[in-house]
Parts: sequence; C-alpha cells; structure tokens
Amino acid sequence: MGFDALIKNRRSVRKFTDKQVDIEIVKELIRQSTFAPSAGNEQPWKFIVVNDKSMIQKISDESKKNILARVEANPDDYAKKYRGMLRKETFNVFYNAPCLVMILGEAGLKNLLVDCALAASYFMMAAAARGLGTCWVNLGTQIHDPAMKKALGIPDDCDIVAPIILGYPEKIPPVPGRKEPDMLKIIQ
Repeated sequence: MGFDALIKNRRSVRKFTDKQVDIEIVKELIRQSTFAPSAGNEQPWKFIVVNDKSMIQKISDESKKNILARVEANPDDYAKKYRGMLRKETFNVFYNAPCLVMILGEAGLKNLLVDCALAASYFMMAAAARGLGTCWVNLGTQIHDPAMKKALGIPDDCDIVAPIILGYPEKIPPVPGRKEPDMLKIIQ
C-alpha cells in the first residue's frame, strides 16, 4: 500500500469483527510505533495491551463512571455532550473492540503528550498497513480506581495519553470531507 492509500485507509474504526488480533502482531505494531520521533529522543512511551473483552468492558465502565462524575461536578465540562451516551449501560466506550492498547508515560514530562501522540500515530498507520482498524478513544483515559490501575499495571506516576482500540474492521469508513488547508502565509 502506497503512502497516499495508507493515509486514506487509516480511518477511525468503531465496528470490528470478532476475530482476535494475534498478540505477536500487536507487539510488532508497538515496535513499529517506537520509531516515532520524540523530543530529545527521550522515547517516554510505555504500552499496556488488553486482549480480553471482559477487562476492556470493566475499563469502559470505570471510564464512564468517572467522566459522568466529572460532568456532574462541572456542568460546563466539554464531555457533557456525551452524557446521554455514557449513561447507557450497553454503551462501551471502546465499541466492543477485541483489543485495547494504551500508550502512557511518566506524568509531568514536558513533551509527553506530543511524544505519545506521535507514537500513537505511527501505531495507527502500522495497523492500517496490515488491514487492521484503530480508533483513539480519549474517553478511555479516565481510570482512577487504584485496584484497576494495579490490575492493568499502570504505574502511579504515569498518565494514559492514548487508549487505542484495535481489531479487524467490519468495513473501513469513507473519508469524511476535508477542509482546504489554512495556509496563513508562504514565504519564498
């Protein structure tokens, strides 16, 4: 697949087949994602792979509970638009995907968000090149329960940056319309 095709086929996939993603493929995607650039070549990213649908559901429930509590405490919270969806017991923030890969790193690092976002981008492109679907699900960052963090192996000093679902897509969604680039100035 050429680069043009790759960037057009890397879509946010929210419907997957039941086929499990082989853990060796997931590990290879993670290895490929570590070729992303990082500030000062720090490579601050860490990865957690959840290849168990029941655990993914528990993480979804924890995230939903925490986001709803946050919205109740602050009605102006940006996540208020998701309130109805999050209240549905059947809604899974990870869209019942067969695999979840969390990219995280040490909290407080100056460039953590950008560095992990670059690794996430490489991960998603590598997955698309193999015919796999991904979606970065920011709603999945809200894990506060100490027992769940321990079960997932999340160090106390780390923040989840990019929870990415992974699986074999039922179909690749079409490319949504794109605005023309807003080039403020070209200096030659």
